[in-house]
Amino acid sequence: MTEAAPLDPEDRKIITLARSARARNGVPEGAAVRDETGRTYVAGTVALDSLQLSALQTAVAMAVASGATSLEAAAVVTDADQAADADRAAVRDLGGPDTPVLVAAPDGTLRAATLAGPAA
Repeated sequence: MTEAAPLDPEDRKIITLARSARARNGVPEGAAVRDETGRTYVAGTVALDSLQLSALQTAVAMAVASGATSLEAAAVVTDADQAADADRAAVRDLGGPDTPVLVAAPDGTLRAATLAGPAA
């Protein structure tokens, strides 16, 4: 998967959901993941005094808490150019190293499409 490749409609959907979460909650990042059954989990950044989670970490945690056993794809809408190592690690923990991680700009433009990758 490259930036020039057209996005699958299901991948476009999780980017749209992540973008909506970011805008609705006024947080720095929004994320969405799709599990092995096609269910989606949407989250924003969590910034409490006692708990700090990125949007993607929160979306993965929501999937796990709901009984997901694997991920098909993950997306994060952020000002960053790429997904943080900790975010890719969370996706890898549930989905494996070949799980696509899509990074989109706040306007929904795809910036990067990578894989969760091997553990460091």
